[in-house]
Amino acid sequence: MTTSEMFKDFLSNLKVDNASNISLRYGEITNSLNKQFRGTESKTTNTLQVGSYGRWTGIKGISDLDMLYVMPSTKWNDYKNDQSKLLEDTRDAIKARYSNTEVKIDRLVVQIVYTNFMVEAQPVFKQDDGSFKYPDTYNGGSWKITKPKEEIDEVKNVVDNKTNNFRHLCKMARAWKNKHGVGMGGLLIDTLAYNFLNSTTEYDNKTHAYYDLMCRDFFKYLADEPNKEYYAALGSRQQVKVKEKFQSATLDAYDLCLAAIKAGGQDSANNKWKKVFGRNFPAAQTVQKSKSLKAFKNTEQFIEDLHPVDIRYSLKIECEVTQNGFRSDFLTKMLANRTPLLANKRLDFMVEKINVPGEYIIKWKVLNRGTEAEKKDCVRGQIFRDDGFRKRRETTTFKGEHIVECFAIQNGVVVAKDRINVPIQ
Repeated sequence: MTTSEMFKDFLSNLKVDNASNISLRYGEITNSLNKQFRGTESKTTNTLQVGSYGRWTGIKGISDLDMLYVMPSTKWNDYKNDQSKLLEDTRDAIKARYSNTEVKIDRLVVQIVYTNFMVEAQPVFKQDDGSFKYPDTYNGGSWKITKPKEEIDEVKNVVDNKTNNFRHLCKMARAWKNKHGVGMGGLLIDTLAYNFLNSTTEYDNKTHAYYDLMCRDFFKYLADEPNKEYYAALGSRQQVKVKEKFQSATLDAYDLCLAAIKAGGQDSANNKWKKVFGRNFPAAQTVQKSKSLKAFKNTEQFIEDLHPVDIRYSLKIECEVTQNGFRSDFLTKMLANRTPLLANKRLDFMVEKINVPGEYIIKWKVLNRGTEAEKKDCVRGQIFRDDGFRKRRETTTFKGEHIVECFAIQNGVVVAKDRINVPIQ
């Protein structure tokens, strides 16, 4: 496959595949709020789709959808001193439509939790300058300002007047962060892509044939960024918080891009790009036959086949390595020091850090790779639920480049993930 063909197929694979269902839900929520606050039946008026979906930069698996409901200005006096009441009335109006669906208030918004995605509806009052006042119930309540229309307009402006590659870059960056478990919000990704493309004219008019170089240069641009607490959002210039440093992850992505570009048009290039972007990147047209000495059962499962993946939070796992008669050590330290991991060790994997709010479940995946695993017909790779202790015990039994992955799943969606490579010598 040519570079152009690979990236065209890749972007096709990233298209939101439940757009009709999302539009249906948006319409039903809008109808409920118009009935409550205006006495009308409209499913389209007085609402604004915002966030990644509204900016047309979301991808398949998008699960956190945002909408503004513009309140009648005549209702301002009813709620100006009671932010909680506005959110409660919004919740009750939606709950009347969805009596069997979880509808709850979460400080700034009303959350409507469907299967595999959630809509956050925010009641707002439009201001003369086009911005919106929204209620914040924290610390007794206050009103804050948001400017999503300016962000949407700036996306349109950059697409119309500079480059149509902007939205494509945003989508590919989302696939990367979902593959590697990087906790970056959608607005931060769009802002960084915007800043990068505005820093150069190199990709203003380039076709898909240059997307390999564009991705390479984008990740290098991010790797060279200084540590910041926030960025000024495209269009609105409002602060976008950096929840997790991304420089190390983007430097790794840059190195992976270099390897994929070096492979050129060979079949191996597809697999190398998959290491950057995940399973949505197309496979090579020619599939090489296995060189295994013995047939084995391919029992590997993939989390994307079980749940949508929309990484928004951070999860880090660690592994303690123990052998009778020896002092235990952590696997990440051993790998950093190039200490070999030998057989007959006990491996205790654990969730070291996680910042997912609210309730969620943990799942694990243990995959054995290499000739020894295939000869012993012990590839494994099944995905299973944690037993409640956020830990998983394994042992080193045979050589190979093994992998352990951990997933945090909230409302049916993978919102955080991490993996450790386990090279047994």
